Amino acid sequence: MPGGTDEVTGMSEIMKKGDGKTGESVLMPHRGGGRTVLIAVAAIAVIIIIVAAALSTGILGTSSKTEVVALTGAGATFPMPLILKWDDQYYNVTNHKVEVNYGGGGSGAGITQIKDKHLDFAGSDAPLSANDSSTYGLVHIPETLGCVVVAYNEPSVQNLKLDGPTLAEIFMNNITTWNDPAIAALNPGVSLPSDTITTVVRSDSSGTTFVFSGYLSVVSTEFATLYGQGKSVNWPSAIGANGNPGVTQTIKTTAHSIGYIELAYAMDNQVPFALLKNHDGNFVMASPANATAAAQSIGTSLPNGSGDWSKVNVLNAPGANAYPISTLTYILVYKELWNDQSKMNKSAAQALVNFLWWMVHDGQSYSASLYYAPLPTSVVAVDEQTINSLTYNSVALR
Repeated sequence: MPGGTDEVTGMSEIMKKGDGKTGESVLMPHRGGGRTVLIAVAAIAVIIIIVAAALSTGILGTSSKTEVVALTGAGATFPMPLILKWDDQYYNVTNHKVEVNYGGGGSGAGITQIKDKHLDFAGSDAPLSANDSSTYGLVHIPETLGCVVVAYNEPSVQNLKLDGPTLAEIFMNNITTWNDPAIAALNPGVSLPSDTITTVVRSDSSGTTFVFSGYLSVVSTEFATLYGQGKSVNWPSAIGANGNPGVTQTIKTTAHSIGYIELAYAMDNQVPFALLKNHDGNFVMASPANATAAAQSIGTSLPNGSGDWSKVNVLNAPGANAYPISTLTYILVYKELWNDQSKMNKSAAQALVNFLWWMVHDGQSYSASLYYAPLPTSVVAVDEQTINSLTYNSVALR
């Protein structure tokens, strides 16, 4: 599979614990601009970044004449390659006057930190409940559309095909070998090994897990009943790893394994992934085009940024080419950007609003090269309304 080689992640021990091998690294599919960014996704590193940012006011004085506005975000690793690309590009667009730092850490960590007012913005693949949005004054800004793929490490199998019910059986540990009749039936003529399947899952509170378990809940009544959708799932007999980079690393170094990761991580790290049988009965490859096909089901009746996005999804959407594990992912920000705790100043608030506007417009042009799909126009229209509603001390910033 094609992949870039510009950036290499910094990996924590918790990300390397799959089978004890630590000699390989995982490429962060970033393809950044003029700055080199070393990403530390360990939770401790993220907390250090967040605490340091929380102590600042959002302005770093570099001289008596020049100010650099520093914005800090953290959370979902699903959109992290694209957000890092945006960070670099926007730094250049603003002539090095706005620096956006994004620390990853998982959707759950991002949600916790934004609720505690330790971030300027958070990334999450899992939307907030309507009650949380209202209670905390947070709004959703969908920023991209992507695919969760079923990646595997079984060298003897090429072009693996799976359907939703069989995938659910694998992750419930009801199917335990690669040559199980259910897998064989989906792959006629393929010589499948008798090796035991090792499932690899997220160990952190994860929006990617939320999306994947949501899909399994749609296609399997048994999975929905026993496990259900969530950012954390009590998976049976699985290896846990931190973040999309950690799961990618563990699959690469664990023979006979299977797990779920965002498409960009699979492509840039040359990890094979299965074709999935979609709602219409076709086996389809994960791709930006097929995520866009799935998004046709979204329509135009969308909630506003302060509304309930928990019912908006494109899982197992109809369409001949629709990829069944496609999803929107979100930036979470406060509708009122001034508060006593964070003490964000007006310059930082204005810079954040300008960055968000650029992100959902010009920033979309960077999506396809990193294996994401540009937002549908109906979603961009809602984003525009939401960004226009953001205020600082009750005064609109656009």
